[in-house]
Amino acid sequence: MPTLDDILEHVGEFDRFQKQTFFVLCLLSASFTPVYVGVVFFGFTPEHRCSSPGVAELSQRCGWSLEEQLNHTVPEWDGHGASFSSRCRRYEVDWNTTGISCTDPLGSLGGTGDPVPLGPCRDGWVYDSPGSSIVTEFDLVCEDSWKLDLFQSAVNAGFFIGSLNIGYIADRFGRKFCLLTTIVANVVCGLLLVFVPSYLWIVIIRFLQGLVSKGCWTAGYILVTEVVGPQYRRTVGILYQAAFSVGLLLFDGIAYALPHWRWLQLTVTLPTCFLLLYYCSQNPGSFCFPASPRETGVSATEILLNPSLCTSLDLVTPQIRKNTLILMYNW
Repeated sequence: MPTLDDILEHVGEFDRFQKQTFFVLCLLSASFTPVYVGVVFFGFTPEHRCSSPGVAELSQRCGWSLEEQLNHTVPEWDGHGASFSSRCRRYEVDWNTTGISCTDPLGSLGGTGDPVPLGPCRDGWVYDSPGSSIVTEFDLVCEDSWKLDLFQSAVNAGFFIGSLNIGYIADRFGRKFCLLTTIVANVVCGLLLVFVPSYLWIVIIRFLQGLVSKGCWTAGYILVTEVVGPQYRRTVGILYQAAFSVGLLLFDGIAYALPHWRWLQLTVTLPTCFLLLYYCSQNPGSFCFPASPRETGVSATEILLNPSLCTSLDLVTPQIRKNTLILMYNW
């Protein structure tokens, strides 16, 4: 009985149908870039310093430049020299006090020669950035800087758990079903991120995004290599991953144009809705996103004659275990 590869070599290893499938799957690969590396822009941490009431008024009265204001009112960051200012401490003084010298404000306040005491940032922070990120919106700096790490760790935890479960779903119900459901879930999570008001919900939704996106991307990679012949399999696998890099470049440009993280999230989420057009309509002449042609228990001829057939793929064979361990070691 001929194998699927034999039939593909006869009917065409990379024909029009395979090219269409490859193209739409590359769009899928590129669209998941914000989930993987979005923390670079969503969690951007600009230069910041403690907010001190009265400093702005004093600076305006004295006619200071920004550099002079920082030198006079912001303590130096220990161990980094005078060119760096403390981000997490401020002088415990009342800048609204009358009679403050514009040339030596700390000296006119101290009087005794003792160093001016330092305290925590009780009134928030001032950020030197025209845009916004989750860091500036929720003040994820200083004592709360660990929350930014948690933001990305939630995605990585979702990647780990999702990779285990989505693989089973893809083998049990088919890669097409897996792709479409995870695309819907990613779109919903992406839109929710635009409107949720609290940091806790952002972490939860990012975890859910990681839960579905890694498995979806992997299922797409497997499918794009399954629908082509052996001669093109390596090439489409490499280009599928290269599409992710193209998506990364596009994401960089969009993030540069939209420095506000919620608008950026909305902009990169809306195009993902078009991926739902992968769903096969009832029009037999339209392009239909394929089911996986490599399913155990069904012959290659039966699959080609009836693509709707789908069975579970056995993932516990010795060869599969060997390949899995090799790939884990490489990563």
